[in-house]
Amino acid sequence: MIVNITLPDNTSYDITIDTLKNMTFDRKVVVVTNPTISALHLDYLTSKIDAKELSVVTIPDGEEYKRMNTIETILEHCFEHKLNRSSLLIAFGGGVIGDMTGFAASIYQRGIDFIQIPTTLLSQVDASVGGKTGINNKYGKNLIGAFYQPIAVNIDPHFLTTLPKREFGAGIAEIVKMAVTFNSDFFKWLEENDLNDEENIKVAIAKSVETKAWVVSQDEKERGLRAALNYGHTFGHVIENETNYDTYLHGEAVGIGMTMANALAVKIGYMTQEDSNRVTALLEKYDIPTTYNIKDVEDFYEHFFLDKKSLDNKIKFIVPKGIGDCEITANISKEDVIEVLKGFNS
Repeated sequence: MIVNITLPDNTSYDITIDTLKNMTFDRKVVVVTNPTISALHLDYLTSKIDAKELSVVTIPDGEEYKRMNTIETILEHCFEHKLNRSSLLIAFGGGVIGDMTGFAASIYQRGIDFIQIPTTLLSQVDASVGGKTGINNKYGKNLIGAFYQPIAVNIDPHFLTTLPKREFGAGIAEIVKMAVTFNSDFFKWLEENDLNDEENIKVAIAKSVETKAWVVSQDEKERGLRAALNYGHTFGHVIENETNYDTYLHGEAVGIGMTMANALAVKIGYMTQEDSNRVTALLEKYDIPTTYNIKDVEDFYEHFFLDKKSLDNKIKFIVPKGIGDCEITANISKEDVIEVLKGFNS
């Protein structure tokens, strides 16, 4: 299956969901990966690549390494192998690898091509599509980066066969996010079907990619509609920062964040408790965490202002309106937010 994404400037690229095909490049190619993926799948990938020159740079595995010094490692490898502006990077891994490879590609000699070959469910359904690249710092998540589109995304479900259960659940959290914000029929389908089934997960990947591609084609640089895809992230990014990025996988933090966003939606009358419970039940079906103990409510609240979505000293929240719709608003009172946060403070 091929999903095409066409951007407002009429540039486009294909997202292919299929067994990885042979790729031929008349240029230098660098594969960026981590030790886990390298051990499991690198031979499979390199057997599919015929390039003028092929090399691999392996960077540490984990969100805590999504930092500028890791970007330097990638760039140094590119310089040492004399890459030029016609060269190519391949992101071969999960969302962390994709974000860092894309960012490195965007700044190496002011920009070279890159391809996404995502190996985790989360990166296949969300992170690899749409051109968001970046790194974290002590102030928060993805605060340094660029909108920089890949020239192609190749999604091979084969890689999911070695995915740990927690990583699989983290990806499902992002699938649920798409359904809650944009498609009530898809949400109902998720409730009725088991994503551990090989054919069902392919359907879910395709539906999620189609949704993400449509949103990005409307709003590439997140001026409006695309911000809805951050449902759960405003809360989740604070959780990741508080726990030093080493307690929860990104999708797990987003799952908790969706639960918090739903509690806020119920508080202001946008969502019924019944619908909130349906979302929680679907997340918990795949062992995605939905609870978190906030130690300092005021400090948690202040962290919202470091989020990229805050605007003019106001916090923008993505609040579901039932299931299948949402609203992006900066008009929720601090009192309402604090009261919701206190519900996660016991």
